[in-house]
Amino acid sequence: MGKQKVVKDFDELEFRDDFMFGKVMEDRDLCRGVLECLLQEPVGELEEVQTQKEFRYTVDGKPIRLDVYNRDSEGIVYDAEMHNMNNKSLEFHQLPRRSRFYQSAIDIDFMDRGSSYRDLPESKVIFMCTFDPFMRGESRYTFRECCREVNGLELEDGTEKIFFNCTYEGEDIPDRCKKLYDYIENGNVTDVLTGKIHEAVIRGRKNQAWRGQYMKERIIRMDMYDEGREDEREEMIFDMLKRGKTVDEIVDFCGYPYELVERVEKNMLASVE
Repeated sequence: MGKQKVVKDFDELEFRDDFMFGKVMEDRDLCRGVLECLLQEPVGELEEVQTQKEFRYTVDGKPIRLDVYNRDSEGIVYDAEMHNMNNKSLEFHQLPRRSRFYQSAIDIDFMDRGSSYRDLPESKVIFMCTFDPFMRGESRYTFRECCREVNGLELEDGTEKIFFNCTYEGEDIPDRCKKLYDYIENGNVTDVLTGKIHEAVIRGRKNQAWRGQYMKERIIRMDMYDEGREDEREEMIFDMLKRGKTVDEIVDFCGYPYELVERVEKNMLASVE
């Protein structure tokens, strides 16, 4: 069996891949079409579309990066994220906490512009998942803040977190949404929207500026995988071992080399002797 690629070649990128997803969604009309298809409701004209938008609010200055950050003519903010399993477990991705993190980044960005919390915009954090994010067999999962003691009482804080299961094959969703899911999963062009997306992907593969940008990111990612962040990986392994995970479980869960996990375990055991 051949060694699996860490990062795809540029000519292999599809709409479901982060880089191509972000580039294609820079087209405001196309982005709006995708959002309206998923949400099954009108979206105002997009006034601002920023892909791979970075916020630097962590203590050590590491960026929080959002795939597609945009605002419509009604003042509603949308953060659209494409999410793949990438040979990791569902637990590894921590989507609920991740959605909370992204929501906080949106709010802080707005407040940093000198606005009052009273003027915080309505916002929707959207995850387009190429897997069922909650393993309940639904096509989408919509979360809003609500009161547990009073049925039907919502907090009305203006936020929504929505997770779309693009593997859904049921018949109880609109046909155009089903076709978008099918394109994301299988690359089948079956209507106007998926045709426009596919044409944008084909054009994107011929865009030399995008190719150069992707190659730079690819080199950085491969260097990080092969050489860097060893201390961070070992720290994560150490924490998982302390929580009772076995070497085999950590290898399966994180995809780390067996030798690395075994070495950390030996060092941990030696430190307590």
